[in-house]
Parts: sequence; structure tokens; C-alpha cells
Amino acid sequence: MRIIERKRVILFSTLLLFAIAGRAEEWQVPADKEKRTSPYLFDEQMRKKGEDIFKRSCASCHGMPGQGNNIRSLVPIPPDLAEKKVQQQSDGAIFYKITVGRGAMPSFKNSLTEQERWQVVAFLRSFNKDYVQPPLARLVDSAKLRSVKVIPTFDTVQHKVVVLIKAFQKTDTLPLSEAEVSLFVQRYFGNLPIDSVRTTSQNGLVTFNFPTNLPGDSVGNVQLIVKVNHEMFGELEKTYTAKLGVPTIKPPLTEKNAMWNVGKKAPRWLIISYLLVVGTIWFFLIRIILSIRKIKQTGKNPKL
Repeated sequence: MRIIERKRVILFSTLLLFAIAGRAEEWQVPADKEKRTSPYLFDEQMRKKGEDIFKRSCASCHGMPGQGNNIRSLVPIPPDLAEKKVQQQSDGAIFYKITVGRGAMPSFKNSLTEQERWQVVAFLRSFNKDYVQPPLARLVDSAKLRSVKVIPTFDTVQHKVVVLIKAFQKTDTLPLSEAEVSLFVQRYFGNLPIDSVRTTSQNGLVTFNFPTNLPGDSVGNVQLIVKVNHEMFGELEKTYTAKLGVPTIKPPLTEKNAMWNVGKKAPRWLIISYLLVVGTIWFFLIRIILSIRKIKQTGKNPKL
């Protein structure tokens, strides 16, 4: 009886795991996001740029579409994006999933621009011979971008950044709600994201928590980048200077000993290795020259 009970428990647990796994694979997309269409024509140029981005950012997990070389050890398993199940989804659904990410799949909202995300969609659609692109969404013009105002406020005591987004609507400048806002700090090698992506409230406000230990320049200034994305007004980027960092004296990259530096600052081990290699080469060259000279002298005077 105990064996039968154990088998029932194992069977029940297995079925439960399958049920959980099945639910985990479901990815609900909001209705308004699912209906969204690209403002860009999926031509060959879009497809080619999307392929380059896909190889760089997506292929490591999903594999190349149609080749079945996706990583199956991840949970959930990243699908082969040429599959019918994927291609049956709307452009907006695929774009949304690339944007927000889920589980092991990261969000590409910060690392890829809106146009680059649509380029990836264009590349994926090239694997669907029955695909017909829906009518294009109206592309945001530069006049609308100029009508958006980004007003940051820096709280050096609480280490917070409050950003107010306003836009010219009809006859007045009003707070812009439902805008996605990202905050970055300029570093030597790329931009460092601060906090998570925020969505503006009805008052057009978002608040970011700024790290208390982030190095700044000699007086604590850091270069902040505010990125705004809105369906109607498009993408916008602004740069500001704020005294939010820890005052830091940053030595030049060439101050310390380094292989790419001037000779007088090269590491000692590199100088010693170089001298040993050069000395060894000259030693063998001199030995070869002396040997050749001795052979010649022996040929001239066989008695030697």
C-alpha cells in the first residue's frame, strides 16, 4: 500500500510540474500592445539590420531561426523564432516581448532603440513566407519631438532624481502620462542604467533612486542621460549634469604602468621579458656568425 501511495504522490507531483511548466510558457500580451504595428516598412535594409542585431543579442539563446539550435537547458526553453507558434503572433506581440523580456530573457528596452526592436521583428518575419505586413503606423515627426520638455529635479540629500515630462498638446503644455523614462549615467565604457524603467504618472512624474556610492568627478558631478519613449511622441534623449556622485579623483588611463602606455611606464615584467628575448636572439645570432666564420676559416686552412 505504501508503494502505491508513493507512486500516486510521484504521479501527482509530475502532473503538477507539467501544469506549472505549461502555465510558465504562457505569455500574456496586453491587447493594446498586441495590436500595435510598425511605423517602418519591413524592407531588405530593415531585415539586414535586424539580422545583425539578432546575431549579437538574441542568437546566443534562441539560436538562428529555422536551424533548431536554441538552448534547451533554459526554463522556459527559448523557442526557435521561425516556428509557426511564434510566427502566428502579431508584430505588436513580438515587439512587446522583445521590449519587456521575461524570466531568463532580458528586457531590451534600454539596450535597443524602438527602431532597432522593429528591425529584429522585420528579420524574424523574413522566415514566414505567408507574412503580409499590416498598414504602417504613423511615424513620429521631429516637430512632435521638439514639443516635449524634460524637466529633472535632483535631490542630493535623498539621492533621488525626479523627472517631469511635459508635451505641447492642442493649445497648452501639459504633463505627459504613460511615457516610459530611463535614467543612465555616462561611464568610460558605455552608459550605466540607474534604477528600473519608470512610467510617468498622470502628473507626468517619475522618481528614480540614485546610488549613494556611485563615483563622480572631483566635486561629485555625474553626467545623467534621460531617455523618454512615448507611442505618440516617439523617443527623446537629454543629457544633464548633477552633483549626485561621490567626489573622486580619477587618474588618467595612461597614468599607471600598462602595455599600451609609453615605454617608461611599461610593467617591469614586460621590460625584463623583452630584454631577455632580445638578448637571447642576439646571443644565437652571434653564435651563428662565429660558427660560420670558423667554418670558412677551416675551409681555407684544413690544418686547423
